[in-house]
Amino acid sequence: MLDWDAIDTVLLDMDGTLLDLHFDNYFWLHYVPKNYAKFKRIKTYQAWAEIEPMMTAERGTLAWYSLDYWTEKLGIDIPTLKREIAHMISIRPHVIEFLTFLRESNKTVYLVTNAHSKSLAIKMEQTKLDPWFDKLLVSHDFGLPKEDPEFWSRLRKIHHYDPARTLLVDDTESVLASAQKAGIKHLLTLLQPDSRKEIRQTGLYRGIHHFDEVIPNTDKTIL
Repeated sequence: MLDWDAIDTVLLDMDGTLLDLHFDNYFWLHYVPKNYAKFKRIKTYQAWAEIEPMMTAERGTLAWYSLDYWTEKLGIDIPTLKREIAHMISIRPHVIEFLTFLRESNKTVYLVTNAHSKSLAIKMEQTKLDPWFDKLLVSHDFGLPKEDPEFWSRLRKIHHYDPARTLLVDDTESVLASAQKAGIKHLLTLLQPDSRKEIRQTGLYRGIHHFDEVIPNTDKTIL
């Protein structure tokens, strides 16, 4: 169990942490190639063969997360495509209970995401999670992705959190590693970001399957 008395601020990732990553995996791996194939009048497998190296080249950068970048790069309206299947966006189990616990415990809670602001807007419209947070923070507004340790320093200058008394929950190890380098003490990951994929083995950081495992007075055990 986390030592909640030692935590004042909670930083929560969105995709794969609060929301099921299946939506994003389906969107980028299937829906985008399908629509790009229609636009280019080619086969879907040919579309993916074009898209995959473009995405690999930008992985971990702000461009990789930017809907505007991919709209321009691919010539198809990425935000519109996201809205077409927005009904697939889903909140992970026990998220609302966890957010309720954080509010009742008077924690400062920030949503901190690499997602583009247009993607964030679509997902908040669909899930109505935004009232649970003190702030919704988008890495694009800081000029760096969360994978860069300097991102956390820039965040701290504006929102003045104490790294030693801060918890970050994120499904991406490279993000957790950068936060650790920036001094954030409490780190937690998700073992099954995409509900359609297998549960991951525990890695460098403590992991949970669902948030009920870290809400006090439950019988779950953290890994």
